[in-house]
Formats: sequence, structure tokens, C-alpha cells
Amino acid sequence: MFVAIELHDEEAHIGTRKEDRGMRQSLSGLVLAAMLTACASMEQTGASEQLYDPLEGWNRNVFAFNEGFDKAVLGPAADGYRFVTTPTIRAGVSNFLSNLGQPVVFVNTVLQGKPGAAFDTLNRFALNSTVGLAGVLDPATAVGVPHHREDFGQTLGTWGVPSGAYLVVPFGSSSNVRDIVGLGVDGFMNPLNYAQFENDDEVRIGLAVVGALSARERLDETIEILRDQPEPYTALRRNYDQSRRAAIRDGREEQDPYANLPDFDDSFFDDEEFED
Repeated sequence: MFVAIELHDEEAHIGTRKEDRGMRQSLSGLVLAAMLTACASMEQTGASEQLYDPLEGWNRNVFAFNEGFDKAVLGPAADGYRFVTTPTIRAGVSNFLSNLGQPVVFVNTVLQGKPGAAFDTLNRFALNSTVGLAGVLDPATAVGVPHHREDFGQTLGTWGVPSGAYLVVPFGSSSNVRDIVGLGVDGFMNPLNYAQFENDDEVRIGLAVVGALSARERLDETIEILRDQPEPYTALRRNYDQSRRAAIRDGREEQDPYANLPDFDDSFFDDEEFED
């Protein structure tokens, strides 16, 4: 964005004072132009970082495919899961699956330098795995132990790794390059993927299927709200970007890029000088 400010003096003859006034007006215009140009550049940069989607054509096609798959297969399956289970059973399944992921959360809290969150996660896992019957119950929440949600994508974000291009994953949902890498590392860190026992592959596949059904059932109302948006793809992309940024900041407000700009001194201008 380029800003040009021209100050014209319509008088044919000006004195020394008017020449000085004209120089100050020109200088003021240049200062204002520079500030506006800088602000515009910052706004453009911030927007491109938040919504970097160079593969939008591909992503929209995958989004449409996922929508079709969800309406034909996953959504009806989640409705069936809700129909044949009670809220208590669904809560137990969700608790159990969440507890299985606590070792990965623990490692990421350590990597992010959060000893308090690491201690909470370790306590939660120990309490729910024993008193909570392998995580089916959630006594940790009942006694006030906070529940932290950390993954390696967030860990990379706290280390300053940029998110990279926005991606829509087939049979999945929103992601980006950083979070795809994080998902792979989280899978590598999950001890369940190394455990060997009878029918271990079938158990892992079963857990993945039940996890997908459980997550889809919990998000049913949210998905319907998304579909009611004028532009669901854009709404999903924006919501994912904002939620991931908030997760990396642990809910703290995002730093204002204009906070450190110098104050503009109104006394620099003399109102009378701009009068005709």
C-alpha cells in the first residue's frame, strides 16, 4: 500500500513564514505517510500469517470430499453411536481415550517448560488410571486437578516454529504443516503404539474407530453451526487458526503489533497552519 500526501499552496507569492509553514506541512505529510505505510504492511503481514492458504484449490476439494464422507458415513455412524449409548457410557469412553493420551501430554508439557502442567498431568494420569478404573472415571477433575491439552504441534509453536501452509486432511479436518509434523511425533511418543500383545493391531484400529465416533458425536452441534455459515470453508479455516493460536498462547491475549509504536504528538501540527 502506498500513501501519497500532497500539500498545495495556491498563493502565488509567499513570505518567509509561509515557506517555513509549507516545509513543516510537507514534513508532517511524509511522517504520516510513512506511519500509514508501515501500519498497512504490518496488517498485510499479520493477515497472511493467520490465513496462509496457498493450496486453497486443493484444500477446498478435500473439504468437499470430507463433507460428502461425513454426511454419508461418519455422521450417520456417530448418530448411531449416540442412539445405542447413554451419556454416562459416552462420558466413560471419552474419559478412557483421553487418559490414554496423557503420557503424550506429559512429554509435551515438559518440552514446553511447564513444570506445573507436567505435575498436574502426571497426577491426573496416576489418579484416573487407578481410582478411575483405567480412566473410565475422572476422579482427578472431581478433586480439582486441571486438565491440560498439549501436543507436539503446540510445542513447536511455543518454540517459534511457523505454522506453514494451511491443509485440509482427507478423512480428517483442518491442519497445517507444523501440526501434521506434530501429529507424527505424538504418534511416535505414544507408548500404546509400541505395546505388543495379542491382537494389538486390531485393538489399535478399534480404538481409532471409537475415538473418531466419540469425537464426531461430541462435535455434532458445532458441525451443524459451521454448515450454516455463509462460507463454511472460510469459517472452518479461520476458527482452526484462531483456536490453535490461542492454544499455543495458553489463552493469553495475542500481542498487539501496534503496542510499541511511538505516540503521535498532536502538538506537531498547528491547526491554524492548515486553514485556508
